Order: sequence, then structure tokens, then C-alpha cells
Amino acid sequence: MLEQVQSLRVHVPIQLGVCTGVCSASTALEMDDIQVIESKPLLVDKELPGLREAVQQLVVKEHDVETPHGRIHCTMKGMPKGDRPVILTYHDVGLNHKTCWNTLFNHEDMSEIMQHFAVCHVDAPGQHEGANTFSTGYEYPSMDQVSETLPSVLKHFGLKSVIGMGIGAGAYILTRFALDYPNMVEGLLLININPCAEGWMDWAAHKISGWTHAMPDMLISHLFGKEEIHNNPDLIGTFRHHILNDMNQFNLHLFVKAYESRRDLEIERPVPGSNVRTLKCPSLLVVGDNSPAVEAVVECNTKLDPTKTTLLKMADCGGMPQIDQPAKLTEAFKYFIQGMGYMPSASMTRLVRSRTASGSSVTSFDGNRSRSHTNEGRRSRSHTADNQRARSHTEGSMDGSGNSNVDQAVPKSTEVSC
Repeated sequence: MLEQVQSLRVHVPIQLGVCTGVCSASTALEMDDIQVIESKPLLVDKELPGLREAVQQLVVKEHDVETPHGRIHCTMKGMPKGDRPVILTYHDVGLNHKTCWNTLFNHEDMSEIMQHFAVCHVDAPGQHEGANTFSTGYEYPSMDQVSETLPSVLKHFGLKSVIGMGIGAGAYILTRFALDYPNMVEGLLLININPCAEGWMDWAAHKISGWTHAMPDMLISHLFGKEEIHNNPDLIGTFRHHILNDMNQFNLHLFVKAYESRRDLEIERPVPGSNVRTLKCPSLLVVGDNSPAVEAVVECNTKLDPTKTTLLKMADCGGMPQIDQPAKLTEAFKYFIQGMGYMPSASMTRLVRSRTASGSSVTSFDGNRSRSHTNEGRRSRSHTADNQRARSHTEGSMDGSGNSNVDQAVPKSTEVSC
């Protein structure tokens, strides 16, 4: 792109000796296929708008960060931009940052976000590619201790704050981090978040299951819903192969054990005059309608501040929306970022069509997919229950052009299906 090369195929006679007139054919050698290179000067930025930004996006640096609870492998993609937060990701058990997030961040719709934010992928201790096996007797950090490594990560990269994006165990870790260090977290996108400690019934079921099923089977049932496992053998086979062949099995077992030993986050929905422990930042809770984590995510939503929380249930989606529906998740993330005051001119496509297609509470989405609209006015839905919870919309109402008008005047929450 920066240098145009043109190859020319020429026929050149080369003569030996002294030519005094007409050269003899017997004294000439023919050489074909001589490559002639034509170089052009580098193009300047005005000829390639956005070149500098594109190059910055390609900058990928891997770091081993020293923390109070061991060394953490991190991958920074892009250049942090001033005081703007960095998107910090955390994966689930059985995954690393590549298998968990590559599909989403390599999706074409994510490129616009990547122009505005650098991304820091964090791998849990011993879960990254090529990780060395922990020594016998090594004490794996608890989930609380894993979350306490993140301030060291921010300090290492010189970051003031992040927008967290986590799934499963990663969502739990980021939530714990945001509870303990609220000034370092501007927002959270939490997929399959389970705020509760594993109950003794679940613990017993896992122990019994462990006697009869291999670790990959247990992780597959954690990552994917029953419908996916039954109907999508290629996807399940891919992740089963990854778990068996790409993960350090000893280290993986320690991570799974630490997650199963997690304690309750002890968060409560705030009420006027109370001083309870809950998330202070805007939060987008995401779960696929076929995910095994639906009940846990809904339970988490009831414990968070309704003025700062959105629950997004994705139709036709299983346990990993970032892989199953990356375009829809990217669109929802753009709205979320806009609600935080970033990317006000971001382009919107899929959700705009869905939100403006009908005035009813349910309309089609990408063919036969349906979603519930919770925008204000004709797209609002008020939920009331015996516990007097009110759920309405924290995102702005959408006009036909896709511009978001954020209205924070009334305390609201959101429950959206798409």
C-alpha cells in the first residue's frame, strides 16, 4: 500500500566482446524474466486518511505483569488515548482471551469502536497460550485475589480507568473489581454473570458429575446451552478440542476449582436512604435466551441499581453471545458506550432497524428473530412485581436516524430482548 511495485517482463540481448558492426547472433546471450522494480515515494497522510489511526490499531504488545498474587499475562491492542478508558476483557473458565474474544473483536462492526478505544485482554493466571505448568503445591489465587491483580495491571499500563467486558468467571472477577475499586471502572458489560456463591446442591452435583464425566464435558455444559450442544456439533467440537489440546490441564483445573469456590458478591439493590453494596457504574447485563446462565443473570439484575442497569436477553443465542451473535452484541455495546458519553456519532444499523420497524412491543429482528422494545414512549415497557421493582429504560430513545437522545431525568432500569 505504501509502495507500489510494478514487474516488467523484458527480452534483453547481451553481447560479449567488441561489436564492430553487425553483431553476430552466436555472440549474444539472451536473458528473460529480468525483474525491473519501479518504486514510488511514500504516500502522506492526506493521501491516506486515517492511516495513522489504522497503524495504531495494529499495535499489539504482550506483557507479563507482576502483581501481589503472581504474574498476569496481558495483551494490549492499540494505543491508549489520553484520559479515555481502555476496554479491559476477562474470559471464562475453559477459555483464554483469544478463544473467548477474537470472534467479537475481529468482527467488521467492531472496527469503529477500536478506532476510539484501546483494548487490554487479561488472561487468568496460567490460562494463556503456552503457559507453564504451576508447580506441585502451588496455591491458586481465589476469585477475590484474582480481582485484586487488576489495579497492578492498570498501573503497569498507566491507565486511570477501564470499561470492563467479562463473561462467566471473568464477569464475576470484573464485578468484584468494580465493587472494590469503583473509581477505576467507568462501565461494565457482563455476560452470564452469576453473583452468587455455588450452593451446596450445585457443589454436590458437580462433584458427582466429576466422577462420571471428564473436565471438558463439565466445561462444555457450563459454556453452552443444551440446545447448542445438541444442534451445533461443529461449534462444540471446536471448543472441546481447544479445551483438551490448547489449555494447560493442570492450570485449568486450578482455575475451575477457584471459580467453584467463589463467595457471594453480597450486592443489594439500593433503596432511598440506604447505603448498600452495589455497582456504582453503568452496567449492561447480557445473556442468550438459550444460555445455562439465564436465571443467574436475571437474579443479578434484581440486585443492581435500576437507574444504571440494562438487562439484554438475546434471542436465538446460546451461551456465548460474543461468538454466536457478534454483530448484535457490538451494536448493543455501541449504545452502551454512547450512554456513557463516548462515540456520539457512532453508526448504527441492526438495532436501529429493529427499534424503528414497529410501534409494538415485539417486532422481527434479522428475519425471524424477535425482540422486546423498551425505549420510552411507544417502545416502553413498565415491569412491576410484588417487590415493587420498576424497570424502564436507561438508554436514550432512538429516532429514525439512529441518534441517541439520553434522558437521565427519571430513575430507570431496562430489560431488553433482541
